[in-house]
Amino acid sequence: MPLIAQLKNKKIYIFALVILTMLLTRGSHLLTSVSLPDASFALFFISAILLKQPKWFILLFGFSTLVDVITLSLNSSYQISINFSYLGLLPSYGIMWLAGVWLNKQSNGLEAVKFSLAALVSTLVAFVISTQTYYLFSGRFPNHGLVETMQYGWNYLPSYLAYTAMYLVGFWALAKASSKLNFIKFPTSHTA
Repeated sequence: MPLIAQLKNKKIYIFALVILTMLLTRGSHLLTSVSLPDASFALFFISAILLKQPKWFILLFGFSTLVDVITLSLNSSYQISINFSYLGLLPSYGIMWLAGVWLNKQSNGLEAVKFSLAALVSTLVAFVISTQTYYLFSGRFPNHGLVETMQYGWNYLPSYLAYTAMYLVGFWALAKASSKLNFIKFPTSHTA
């Protein structure tokens, strides 16, 4: 029997690992002098694959918001707007979550093409939603319309894709290796 499958409350251990990763990446400016790329999109995708129940999404979204509020209160130079535009993160993370849940339900969810397409499409949609709600509703760019905000947002697309892909490729490699070593049983590893 795989190690994680033997642990009681394995979902709590998985969630704790996700929280730690979020702290190290989203809150890296508070915890360390090294600023790690934000893993939030990838963490919602991965969490859905491993946890899939909506309560975990709610807890993770609440925690990510708490990290941002604490970060902003401790460091006012942090470039985040906690206002109406922040609500754009809810559907953005929701898209990542739903893609992960969908992948979890697939008989071969760890197949490279299927995993990659689900990750790419969900990341692109989540990126567009999060950047557009920020630029349109944050109040920082009051005189700009949709076309201008799209131009601003696209400047950040390569880094969003690269960072999210980096974390998801790492997860995928771990999941593939773990299924072969029977160390951790991932929900989609039975036919991958």
